[in-house]
Amino acid sequence: MKNKKTATENFLKMGRVGVLFGGVSAEREVSLEGGKAVFDALIRMGVDAVTIDLGIHVVEQISQAKINAAVIVLHGGIGEDGRLQALLDIMGIPYTGSDTQSSALAMNKLLSKQLWLGVAIATSPFVVLNNQTDFSEAIKYLGGSAMVKPAHEGSSIGMGFAYSVEELQAAYVHAAQYDTAVLAEKVLVGDEYTVAIINGEVLPVIKLETDRVFYDYDAKYIDNDTRYICPCGLSEQAEQDISNLALAAFNSLQCEGWGRVDIMVDENGKFNVLEVNTVPGMTSHSLVPMAAKAAGYSFDALIGEIIKPLASNKKYKKV
Repeated sequence: MKNKKTATENFLKMGRVGVLFGGVSAEREVSLEGGKAVFDALIRMGVDAVTIDLGIHVVEQISQAKINAAVIVLHGGIGEDGRLQALLDIMGIPYTGSDTQSSALAMNKLLSKQLWLGVAIATSPFVVLNNQTDFSEAIKYLGGSAMVKPAHEGSSIGMGFAYSVEELQAAYVHAAQYDTAVLAEKVLVGDEYTVAIINGEVLPVIKLETDRVFYDYDAKYIDNDTRYICPCGLSEQAEQDISNLALAAFNSLQCEGWGRVDIMVDENGKFNVLEVNTVPGMTSHSLVPMAAKAAGYSFDALIGEIIKPLASNKKYKKV
């Protein structure tokens, strides 16, 4: 396993580090588990770390903790949509991961897909759904089937398949419970892959297989029979292609530090970007630690890489 002592030793000099986790989003439980794992790793490194389970009094909680830097392990809601990053910028507290603008773009599946279309990054066809949508025309445009999802949620929250006009309407109603912006994508029938990126390094590609209809919340965090295949089984050229696509999608949103890009294959064998995750899960079922392990990183070394931009002063205070 790789050791990254220099970055960690530099990080110790920064003072108290707050692990921001929990929160009030639909991904709270995932955040709690991952945040504890990150906190435990920091403690093993000798870092003066504290956990901050963010509730509704975020400013007060962060101020009272008197932290010098923050490791964000808060999924969904303010943790990934740029609001927490903006607050930390204002407070002059450096943090891990992408900045305010990139976080907001990546969290908004609609805006990110529109941007990718503009820079020729492959992504599946889609339509925006609302109460005025002609659902018959929408399902026809998408080829008779659709994956419906809230524009701002993660971990497959609120997602569902539709194979008819009635199912599309029902899926829209379900997704609209989580977000005012809902989109429907053409269903991709090929294999699903995920690509982790740490400080510009593309980690080994993981192929995902599940017996469920799709890789949903339970498949990600609860089921023990979800299959994670690494090496992924692609040819050397195909793995290079998917890695290049993932990095291009990540960079197109000007993301920083670390993240994960989800990709699927369409009926023509072409890779299509699904989304970029700027604060991926860090639980025992999570994919970034899995990819990092395949690349030779221990969990603690992975955390060392995530905090490296802070330790090396590359993460500046934008106030």
